Amino acid sequence: MKRRDVALALASAGLLPTALAQGSPVEGKHYVRLGQPLPATPGSIEVLEFFLYTCPACYALDPQLETWAQRQPASVSLRRVPVGMQAMQKLHQRMFYALQAMGAMSPSVHAGIFNAFHRAGVQVTDADAAVALVAQLGVDATKFRQTLGSFAVQNKVNQGLKLAELSGADGVPTLVVAGRWRTGPALAGAQTLAVVDFLIQQARAGKTS
Repeated sequence: MKRRDVALALASAGLLPTALAQGSPVEGKHYVRLGQPLPATPGSIEVLEFFLYTCPACYALDPQLETWAQRQPASVSLRRVPVGMQAMQKLHQRMFYALQAMGAMSPSVHAGIFNAFHRAGVQVTDADAAVALVAQLGVDATKFRQTLGSFAVQNKVNQGLKLAELSGADGVPTLVVAGRWRTGPALAGAQTLAVVDFLIQQARAGKTS
């Protein structure tokens, strides 16, 4: 299924709220403030994306998010955080962090994994399937297999899950801006990235609500 078709299907099913009316996003409606802010680096604004590779809404959002990220100044960064508690989801998390540790998690590889799941119907339920998939995407299969089971990768998985818990991200995709605010399609619908831009401006202005 094409990404546009996924988005249309979600909208027709009532899974995406309607677009924002004129005016600024509203706290409690289009975004929520975290009860306890996450640690932040002074002078930098980080946007966290909590996602699942098997999530249709994450697949639909991804190309828009990638285009958005490429337009941002150096002071704004996007960090993707794969989540999920089931065994297969944890395998996908390890796959993401192994590729990242290898320096192989490029936008094309990231999109290639999404496409394999949502367009080609690929199932990655064990390490062999993960190795086969990344090899098709041009990644060194031997190095990937070695990295996939490393302690460093498992530690990254644990850190990501803890970060999702602290952020209150109970669904995907969820975006957290500057460690202070949480939004996503479940709140802001098609205007999610406009809300993210608004929250970035709030962070630059030193506002906390």
